[in-house]
Order: sequence, then C-alpha cells, then structure tokens
Amino acid sequence: MSELVKWFDAHTRLLVVFLKACHLKNLQDDVMGDLKGKVAVVTGASRGIGKGIALSLAEQGATVYVTGRTVSADQSTLPGTVGETAQQCCERGGKGIAVAVDHADDQQVEDLFAQVARDQGRLDLLVNNAFTLSSDLIEPGGFWEKPLSNWEMVDVGVRSNFVAAWHASKIMVPQRSGLIVAISGYVGVTYTYGVVFGTCKSAVDRMARDMAIELEPHGVASVSLWQGLTFTELALRNIERNPAMKDQVVTNPAIGCTPEFPGRVIAAMLSDTAIMRHSGGTFITAELAQEYGITDIDGRQIPSLRAERGAPIWKPIREL
Repeated sequence: MSELVKWFDAHTRLLVVFLKACHLKNLQDDVMGDLKGKVAVVTGASRGIGKGIALSLAEQGATVYVTGRTVSADQSTLPGTVGETAQQCCERGGKGIAVAVDHADDQQVEDLFAQVARDQGRLDLLVNNAFTLSSDLIEPGGFWEKPLSNWEMVDVGVRSNFVAAWHASKIMVPQRSGLIVAISGYVGVTYTYGVVFGTCKSAVDRMARDMAIELEPHGVASVSLWQGLTFTELALRNIERNPAMKDQVVTNPAIGCTPEFPGRVIAAMLSDTAIMRHSGGTFITAELAQEYGITDIDGRQIPSLRAERGAPIWKPIREL
C-alpha cells in the first residue's frame, strides 16, 4: 500500500505543477492579448531576436511581415531564412509574410511599406531590430585597430531605424494609432564590445524618445527596449567558441533569455490600451515583463541588470 501511496503522491505533485503551468500560460496569454487583425513589421527576422519576436506575435494571431536579407540557407553560416520564419509564424497560428529586404537599400524599404499599405491598409507595429553586426565585434582591439567599414553598423542599425520609422509613421499617423519599438540594450550607457556598437545603441534610444515627442499628438507610441543576453544562434555559437564568456556579467548564461521573450513583452505592449503612457521611454525588457506579468517561454522570470549594468536615461515623455 505504501508504494501505491508514494506513486499517487508523486503523480499528484506532477499534476499540480502541470496545472499551475497551464494556468500561468493562460494568464500570460490574456495579458499578451489576442492580436488577430493586428499587422506588424519585424525587421531583421531571418533569425535571432527578430525571429523570436515574430514568432511570439504570430502565436497571438498577428499578421507579421518578416524582413531580412537571407532567403536561402547558403547565404549565411547561421541557420534561418525569412521564408522559414514566415512559415513558422503560420504554424504558430498567425500569418507570416516573408519579404526580402536589405535595410541599407532605401528603395527596398519603401517597397516593403508600400506592400503593407496596399495589402493590409494599416500597420499597428514596427519592430526595428535589423542590425549589421561586424564580424570582429567581440574581438579585442581599439577602434583604430579595426576597419572603418565597421561604421556599417550605423547604416543598418541607426539610419535604417529612421528610414523604417519614417515609412511606418506615414501609415500610422493617419490612422491615429501604432507602436514603434527599437531593440537596444544596456550598451546604451555601458561600454560593451566597442565604440561604434555603443554609439549605435545610444543613438537608437535617443531617436525613439524624440520620435515619441513628434508622434504623441497623433496617438502613435515610440519606445526603446533594452535586451540583455539573448540566446540567439550567434550568441550560442560565440559562447561555445569562447567558454570564458560564461564568466562575464554580459554573457553569463544564467541571466539570458530566449529570443521569444522580448516578443512576449512586445505583444503585451501592443495589447495595452494605455500604451501612450510609456511612449518616449527606454525600458529594460525584464522590468517591463514584470510589470505585465510576463515570463520567458520556460516560465523563468528574467532578471534586470540595472544594478550591474546601468539605468536607462530616457523616461516616458508624459513623465517629464
């Protein structure tokens, strides 16, 4: 009899854990909201953070335009294409639309937003994630020891944000609604990897804030989100090749999140009818997740590194 009791007790505990997990998922689904009818553009979504965001939005029913340069597997040493991401968006329950876009090419970006306006007649969300990472980003050396071509991070990482937001705003302003999210990081105030990288992220934060001031009268919100370590394909490869990275605050796997985590937070923001209260602010994604009651896909609460890495400069414009 005692063995039967032990068996029953063990299985009861498992059932309780399962039911709690289901309850938590249902609660977070309610927070993130039903995004059916919402139209989003996520740039740089062949893989990495952009892909994770696209999948999280699609899971809530959104139509997601997935942009990126990679259309076939042989174009990159890392896995992922825009077509694969779009297909997975459809499998998640939303609608993924792959559009090959080089965000350094203004004409391609213009054509993208013309397609969105023509086919959907609206745009609810732009996530500016596309960023050209230099191949020597994590290698040691001063800025004068690295090629001037590293300035391309400004071209696709800062200028590209402005161009995409310029086109998105021409759709959002007349409809008097919309959300523009820039993906940034603690590097905005803390030295990380190099001069150009830090300059880019600081600029992105300020751009999001000043856009918010001009968009506020039109009911369109603009924010910047700080991501910490995210387990993208590139990050995982770098950590595998450089085990010492695990001992650094910036790249300690214990504080990392999946690429879908920021997407879950953005989904909650897109469903927030009072989102204008946040417009103009730079936010630590982990802290917004706590505000909205969001965890990572495995149920973990991702920690904020405010104390270790610094605090955002820009507050929402309504708090000024």
